[in-house]
Amino acid sequence: MLGGRSPVRAGNERLASVRLGVREGLPYIPLDSVAFNQGGAIPVRYTADGEELTPPLQWQDVPKGTRSLVLLVEDPDAPTPQPFVHWISLMSPDVRTLGFMLRPGTSTVESGRNSLLRTGWVGCAPPRGDQAHHYHFQIFALDRELRLGSHPGRSALLRRMRGHVVGFGELVGTYSREHAH
Repeated sequence: MLGGRSPVRAGNERLASVRLGVREGLPYIPLDSVAFNQGGAIPVRYTADGEELTPPLQWQDVPKGTRSLVLLVEDPDAPTPQPFVHWISLMSPDVRTLGFMLRPGTSTVESGRNSLLRTGWVGCAPPRGDQAHHYHFQIFALDRELRLGSHPGRSALLRRMRGHVVGFGELVGTYSREHAH
């Protein structure tokens, strides 16, 4: 392996939404950010090259009967066999925003483990020289109440979510270190 870069990439087929069988016809949850638009560049301040702030997000139209919301942010372009997990957040169904003003430990928000085995947001940091990576901010509405307890990682979370997704939304942002300051 020349250059120390793995040729392995998880790819979109390994995103949580695909693994969970999210399909057309499920109620759509519009997910937006004031920091970037759908398909747009994520500003440096939200990356490992900047302040590593949590990107501000908001959503609406959560389906009736939702008992939990899960936000999962993944990078399928990372040189890893599974998407790199940047953030796992579990919320009560009444929450409509997350962002850099978020205080950890609030009663309505719990965090799971990201790919660095920490809780909370880990900023975008694609390998230098890679083309722009795509960061999939995925929100899932579940018909069951979930508690994370011991801060599970992606695999454990997906097992607990399977068969319970009643709504879905996605916002994709991009980031490349070629344009970082």
